Amino acid sequence: MNTPVPDSAAGVENLLIAARQQSQQGAISQAAQLYQRVLDLAPDHTEALVFLGRRALNEAQYIPAKQMLERAVEQNGGDVQLLNNYGLACIGAQRLDEARVAFDRALALAPGSFLARIHLGHVLENLGDPRAALKQYFSAIMQAQARGRWLGPESTAPALQALVTHAMRFVDGGRKQLFGDVLAQLRAEHGAEALRRVDHALAIYLGEVPPNYTNAQQKPKFLYFPDLPTTPYFPRELFDWYAELESNTDVIREELRAVLQTEQGIEPFLKLSSADIIPQYLGSGPQGAPAWDAFFFYRHGERYDENCARCPRTTAIIEALPLARIRAHAPEICFSVLAPGTHILPHHGVTNARVVTHLPLIVPEACALRAGGEEHAWQEGRCITFDDTFEHEAWNRSEQTRVVLIIDNWNPHLSAVERNAVADLIEAIGDFNRECGIAAE
Repeated sequence: MNTPVPDSAAGVENLLIAARQQSQQGAISQAAQLYQRVLDLAPDHTEALVFLGRRALNEAQYIPAKQMLERAVEQNGGDVQLLNNYGLACIGAQRLDEARVAFDRALALAPGSFLARIHLGHVLENLGDPRAALKQYFSAIMQAQARGRWLGPESTAPALQALVTHAMRFVDGGRKQLFGDVLAQLRAEHGAEALRRVDHALAIYLGEVPPNYTNAQQKPKFLYFPDLPTTPYFPRELFDWYAELESNTDVIREELRAVLQTEQGIEPFLKLSSADIIPQYLGSGPQGAPAWDAFFFYRHGERYDENCARCPRTTAIIEALPLARIRAHAPEICFSVLAPGTHILPHHGVTNARVVTHLPLIVPEACALRAGGEEHAWQEGRCITFDDTFEHEAWNRSEQTRVVLIIDNWNPHLSAVERNAVADLIEAIGDFNRECGIAAE
């Protein structure tokens, strides 16, 4: 090609137009020649640097690719794709520390860039930081799969398949070791048999074995604890603390009525971001819009001190119960307030390792709970405990408000060692998932 070298901005623009045309027509070599002539005139021209840097990267010429892309980044450090390509060039040039900086910058700009994240995981693994690599690999996989990517070869770019497969294997092994190590001390103290069912639960959670539910209506959203008696409702004799709780029904109801009078501290049970999605969870009758509210004593394991102070006698009674205590997860204890006409639609709970007890406090007619296909009509002052991993629903078809005290407690069929193990395991899973930016349940 014998085009004269221009010496003006107009000449650079003409070269760019010609280079783009050649690139669009698939004439990459000709386009590269034109872009190189652009650089001869304008050494810091970003478009030319990016094109030639990417071409060098594709041809595994990592050092010149790194040099050109680095210069492009200096001109435009806010381009995520450019930072990703620069990071890849740094990997190829064996400059892993610089690659790490590039991918960190890309993720600061676009936290959802699973491509930058999986490459950062690769860098961290090769820098000798397997825990950090595990978090990045896991986050990348979860982000990609949430968008329908990396679900199989057909949804994974061919150039990425080897890395994605490696990352998945790394995650499988890393999480198994991480969560297994959490149980090591209890296993040493009590023996392998004491933790057999816990190990089985972990294997199910990690996807190593199928859950094999004994009842099709039981589908835990988070953690399934196997080999437990399968029943939606539990016999009263399994809970020796019922008597103390039920004998204090009037005391608890008195403090409840004071709360209802002021409405202070009452909030929606479901934190729904849009009214458009409420119909997925709540149905309504002719009485009006549905409302499921709560006055929390605990939520996700966090104590609501101000609410507890407002109901001191109820709080003292609650604190004396054998609650399921799991940091950042349980217990969940509240006055559950169901407005007239509200229907809590069928859904499943997170784990059968803990169960839910209701102490009915204000129950008009036409109110009921259904779990596992079995309907139960609440009776004021009489406790009922059910496994909420069975499909369950509740409704208030009356013209008055219904209120029950909801309490999380352990499945009565778990041993003390299993309870400790489940708490440790769920806390470890939750900590890891939060570090990865992923909800635990």
